[in-house]
Amino acid sequence: MAKDLGGVVFNDYSADVLEAMHDAVVQALERCGEQAEGYAKDLAPVDTGNLRNSITHQVDDGESAVYIGSNVEYATYVELGTGKYAEGGRPTPWVYQDAEGNWHWTAGNPAQPFLKPAVADHAQTYRNIIEDEMKNG
Repeated sequence: MAKDLGGVVFNDYSADVLEAMHDAVVQALERCGEQAEGYAKDLAPVDTGNLRNSITHQVDDGESAVYIGSNVEYATYVELGTGKYAEGGRPTPWVYQDAEGNWHWTAGNPAQPFLKPAVADHAQTYRNIIEDEMKNG
């Protein structure tokens, strides 16, 4: 929108600037999500590869946020541990029977974090990505 103020014309490009900033933020979040996903996959313990292969990210541009995680039902137990190893977990051992009928005794499993360190241990990398997109996006 142009305004004529006494022979001087001012053009209002604020909507274009805001849109460019929004696009840069979304691109920065996407890059951060891809990077965090890669770090998490590198850190995830691997038995069958199911957990590692399930790790993904999703950008929510409405919240200006990126989420990283897994939809595998046991991902939380791997990340946080179980039994006596988990905060608020069961303090006493227990037995269970597997699908083949074998009995097992356990006190739980120690945590093997892969999501939290993928984010927390790389804050400077994410900061650099965001700065790069805001300068060059």
